Amino acid sequence: MRFPRQAAIRPNLERRARVIDAVRSFFNASGFVEIETPVRIPAPAPEMHIDAQESGDWFLQTSPELCMKRLLAAGYEKIFQICRCFRKGERGNRHVPEMSLLEWYAAGFDYKDLMIQCEELVGFVAGRMGIGRWLVYRGHAVDLTPPWDRMTVAAAFERFGGMTVQQALDKDCFDEIMGIAIEPQLGFDRPLFLYDYPARCGALARLKPDDPSVAERFELYVAGMELCNAFSELTDPLEQRSRFDTENRARGTKGKTVYPIAEPFLQALEAMPPAAGNALGLDRLVMLFTGAASIDEVVAFTPEEL
Repeated sequence: MRFPRQAAIRPNLERRARVIDAVRSFFNASGFVEIETPVRIPAPAPEMHIDAQESGDWFLQTSPELCMKRLLAAGYEKIFQICRCFRKGERGNRHVPEMSLLEWYAAGFDYKDLMIQCEELVGFVAGRMGIGRWLVYRGHAVDLTPPWDRMTVAAAFERFGGMTVQQALDKDCFDEIMGIAIEPQLGFDRPLFLYDYPARCGALARLKPDDPSVAERFELYVAGMELCNAFSELTDPLEQRSRFDTENRARGTKGKTVYPIAEPFLQALEAMPPAAGNALGLDRLVMLFTGAASIDEVVAFTPEEL
């Protein structure tokens, strides 16, 4: 057989199609409009740890967020998109350089509203997949009954990290401690929202009004796997420009590509309403509902096969 891997994972790909159909049904029933935005863009949002793939003198999107937020500014209130995104150099058991992303935005929402919507979305998909209260993933039975667990980043560092958040930031090991010591501990009894990230770790997120040292951002973990990244949106164009400049300076210091500033996006922010948005790794969601240990088990072709 010329395609033994593709034949072996056919049941997973069939379940993948059912998951995507369920996701669409959830958002359609919730009053969201499915939209499409360009994959090739002149200026991605500059973030220190995300590298865009060049496409001529433009870039392949790392996320559709800039264009989707411009639609919010144009008066769209609830929008979602399932699209391909590209992140240069990302490859591992849970990463491929070309991935499928579910991204959605809702005007008038904040990050706590999105936590509830995540619970509803995953519960809806679980029902469509014939799963009840319990999701069994790699031998771990995860209780999907809402409300799910919630933990601040500060509490997670105190409990699992062996240092405070500020100490980790000062030692420039925040991401290392998060990835090695904290993330593998999260979301095994029930899914867990890790929230209130340090302000410097929320490049496009609104700062908490009563505590500007943290951003209104969360990540969702299920059985030790990060599933999504969400936040209340920053809508101040001056503050956003300053953050973009800070990220680009940091990228330049590390010898990374310094990206052009997305001027149309910054101009649109002046008209953008208060909103929240969420980026969910669709490939990882499929992993959860197929029991796959590796992302390779839920994508039709890996980069190495092309």
